Amino acid sequence: MESLYPFLYADTSDLPAVLEQVRTSTVAKAAEIRELRRVIARRDGARLAQCAREMAARFAAGGRLFAFGNGGSATDAQQIATLFLHPGGGFRPLPAFGLANDTSVVTALCNDIGVEVVFSRQLGAFGHSRDIAVGLSTSGNSANLVRAFGEAGPRGMLTIGLAGYEGGKMAELDTIDYLFVAPSASIHRIQEAQTTIYQVLWELTVQEVSRVPRYTG
Repeated sequence: MESLYPFLYADTSDLPAVLEQVRTSTVAKAAEIRELRRVIARRDGARLAQCAREMAARFAAGGRLFAFGNGGSATDAQQIATLFLHPGGGFRPLPAFGLANDTSVVTALCNDIGVEVVFSRQLGAFGHSRDIAVGLSTSGNSANLVRAFGEAGPRGMLTIGLAGYEGGKMAELDTIDYLFVAPSASIHRIQEAQTTIYQVLWELTVQEVSRVPRYTG
């Protein structure tokens, strides 16, 4: 913690000096995330656009989105679901669900079977070939995400992974159609970059959906 926020541990009563440390720390962190976003845009811009087109096609065919992750990534997964369900801007709402939200289901699966199945069991129950599975992990090593993609991929779902570092175990899977990696060792920067990635995917997808005939089946 001290390495991240040294001004909190500064043994000084010099307020201007502390404020300067705060400013320097904030500027450095902002520069880090700007550069990380540039790297991702250069490397994955075309793939993000293609992924969004495929997501739009799934929604247009009556598909649903299932988002999942652990801890802070569960919060991001819920934000993804919220974005699609309540897009604003005149765009129509799209069916999306956060798989960590139902505490009764999650705790029952954790207690009776194990945390490794909390997402795969739900995808096994609800997922169909026209649906979308989006999993987020800062490390890319979450066992329950690996298992969830192992369930979603063979079902024909469009699978999208967001990871950090070098992608971890998620980078080794052949069950993820699109893996977007934020190449950083900082969990803070990874999560900030992942927020940008799914915001871009959301914006591109809802714009594309507005141009595709609505599913009526």
